[in-house]
Amino acid sequence: MKQAETGLMPEIGQMNIGIVGGSGRVGTALRRELSKRVRSIRVLDLNAPSELAENEEFRAVDMLDQASLETAFAGLDGLVHLAGIPREASLDDILEINVRGTSTVYEAARVAGIGRIVLGSSNHAVGFYPRTTRVSPESPMRPDGLYGLSKCWSELLAGLYYDKYGLRSFIIRIGNSADRPKTPRALEIWVSPADLRQLVLIGLTHEDVDVTTVFGVSKGGGSWWDNSAAEKLGYAPVDMIVERAAPEAFAESDESEVEAFYQGGRFVATDYQGPIRIR
Repeated sequence: MKQAETGLMPEIGQMNIGIVGGSGRVGTALRRELSKRVRSIRVLDLNAPSELAENEEFRAVDMLDQASLETAFAGLDGLVHLAGIPREASLDDILEINVRGTSTVYEAARVAGIGRIVLGSSNHAVGFYPRTTRVSPESPMRPDGLYGLSKCWSELLAGLYYDKYGLRSFIIRIGNSADRPKTPRALEIWVSPADLRQLVLIGLTHEDVDVTTVFGVSKGGGSWWDNSAAEKLGYAPVDMIVERAAPEAFAESDESEVEAFYQGGRFVATDYQGPIRIR
């Protein structure tokens, strides 16, 4: 019986994992946290990382090339997918990279026999909720732009691959993953590399993961989000968002009225027309 069907995974220290987009900013920070806890990491990216740990290897891959992905995924126990355009872009680029690219990653993973993917989604999948609304994974998606819309597609794709093929996904709607939060909004949704690592390991190993969505946020933030689904799986953030760690973020906000009203901030404000609308 396949891992995808049983949900069983090797012990953390015996796992060989791949990180698609592992040379990027988030992938690099995550690798530093993971490299001493797993057996090996295969960094899968167009660009080589600046350095590799002893148990890391680099494979140059194009996330639109299914055949190369299938080869690169061989022998892996699990996959972390972080690749894609991380900002607003043209519709053509978003469709090509974030939508088609993620579809290719999932299909290659299925063919390669990978049973579990940790999917890097985004808070922008629900960015059009007011900041006064507490959002849960069961709340309807409300993307705040084309980037957020592509993350909604990715989350729905993950559900399709579980329903059709039994491929399990742990979906992390990542908050702000900068080294230091620099704005009041970032303080509310910041996630440290250590806490993101904790979530990734839960996603790779927990037997109750099927298509499970959680929010990536550290202690002291996340009042906009109900993250009880992550807590039930054992998530206990270790890093605290505090003023002394980022005093510049506590300066008076320069957000516009629209940015300050919606959770998505400036992503909402891009091309926004008319007054604030509530629904």
